[in-house]
Amino acid sequence: MDFVTGLPRSQKGFDAIWVIVDRLTKSAHFLPVSMSFSLEKLAKLYTEEVMRLHGIPISIVSDRDPRSHVMEAFVGILVDTLNSMIQKELGLLRGFATDMQKLSSLLSTTKAVLEDAEQKQFTDKAIQLWFQKLNGVACEIDDVLDDYAAEASRIKYKNSGCFSLMCYPVAGNLVFRHRIGTRMKEILEKFNAIADERIKLGLSDQKRGSYFNASRETGSTVNEPEVLGRDEEKEQIVRILTKEKDRVDQNVSVLPIVGVGGLGKTTLAQLVFSDKCITEHFELKLWVWVSEDFDVKRIIKVLIESVERTSIGDLALNILQGKLQELLRGKRYLIVLDDVWNENPEEWEKLKSVLECGSKGSSIVTTTRMEKVATIMGTLQTHYLSSLSENECWSLFRQRAFGHQEAEEYPNLVVIGKEIVKKCGGVPLAAKALGGFLRFKREENEWNSVKCSEIWNLPQDTTHILPALRLSYLNLPVDLRGCFAYCAVFRKGSKIEKEEVIHLWMANGLISSNETMEVEDVGDAVVTELHHRSLFQAVDKDEFGHVLTFKMHDLVHDLAQSVMEAKHGGTESNRPIRHGGFSYYKRRH
Repeated sequence: MDFVTGLPRSQKGFDAIWVIVDRLTKSAHFLPVSMSFSLEKLAKLYTEEVMRLHGIPISIVSDRDPRSHVMEAFVGILVDTLNSMIQKELGLLRGFATDMQKLSSLLSTTKAVLEDAEQKQFTDKAIQLWFQKLNGVACEIDDVLDDYAAEASRIKYKNSGCFSLMCYPVAGNLVFRHRIGTRMKEILEKFNAIADERIKLGLSDQKRGSYFNASRETGSTVNEPEVLGRDEEKEQIVRILTKEKDRVDQNVSVLPIVGVGGLGKTTLAQLVFSDKCITEHFELKLWVWVSEDFDVKRIIKVLIESVERTSIGDLALNILQGKLQELLRGKRYLIVLDDVWNENPEEWEKLKSVLECGSKGSSIVTTTRMEKVATIMGTLQTHYLSSLSENECWSLFRQRAFGHQEAEEYPNLVVIGKEIVKKCGGVPLAAKALGGFLRFKREENEWNSVKCSEIWNLPQDTTHILPALRLSYLNLPVDLRGCFAYCAVFRKGSKIEKEEVIHLWMANGLISSNETMEVEDVGDAVVTELHHRSLFQAVDKDEFGHVLTFKMHDLVHDLAQSVMEAKHGGTESNRPIRHGGFSYYKRRH
């Protein structure tokens, strides 16, 4: 332990900003407030230096604490803090404890609908504005709690012989209590208005519905007139699937295809499914779009209907299981399970046990964005889908942007277009979307506007890039969303040191220790999880395969920026970022 802060040495500096007052109020021995402020400045300077080393522009940060890039986490912390104060520190709260209790109740009610708001904010401007109002009031509450904590620690230090604020003279705190009480009433009025608006916006505390639009449903038919850059990968997978001799010990083999959203996993699976060698090798070929809801009964029903080519109605699971096994037994089959998100091994085992009835050499291909899914399901080596080359992306873009016209008729647009293609980062969805967006635009200023714009600032209803990527964000556990979105402050394409980003997450209150893990281990687990979800790309690993440095795909970086834009109204370098109630530093007022 460090003798000054009382923190583990690994946390010194990084955590001092947030925890110093809390430690002062809880410790049996108290430091002068001036010393806590000095440590706070030291921590801020240290964090700034880390950010400078990483090339993060300090000018984009404001004077709030990033404790809740995810508002749900921040509001939860405020509720816990308020309840703790109400229970333990009645002396200073005398006169406005009731307001504190009302505020705690309002915060709890608001917290319950934040998951619904999180999902809807990207397409509803009114909810985006509601989030920003909530952000502002949450910051005000945070400031009041800071003032309270500082005053509590000052009094406790001054009266260190007394162990309860109840024994302190009330008169000495009248000015403080009047000031805090007035601010609390103002905050309550604002929060009541926000609560009323929440009801008008129709935000619900019910379990979130699916954010996977049915229009994303896929089939086995390749929808592209020409698929570029995937022939070699297709042939590689076809060879693996048709090699019976290598898999005589497996009744059914599973080959996962993993890659970031929009990279072409489904298209590659469609190419494999339609290949002549595959058709000749397998007696049955079946396709299921799985999506978010890994409903074993639904999947089995779809497989049966695909074989019988007719609807079978609603039957009991047991009957469906038997019927599917009857159809598959003794046959060598290929099943494609497209767009799988299930991380529950038990659910997969329920389905797998039904499918283990085909003849030797039966195979399943699954597409997913998540390495964990591949680990759960895969029996064959995972195929990590590669990015397209810049030339291949240009060919896709040119097809969509010019159609049957000759691109050479517009030499100036070709030059601009090749610059635009660099934004795509080898992702075919982006190349096709941006080309399609410019299909009927022939003015140079229109093309230059796209070239100079960030992906997340382009019309989403016509480009469809971010909505496709956003599924990866919405599928994240709430406590990971803030860590991911925080990484938007790094420059595009930069290498990010794992230890440094973990320390920045710690300093900004985005991660903390739990009953079984130190805070550094929590940070390490977060990096690993985001890497497994294809949001981080490993650059360097140690001999055990642990990520040491990573980067974010440019489009994934755009996704992180779009989250900030939706919640906080922008992330330009000349304006402060408010991250759901916090920013990168906290200052006393």
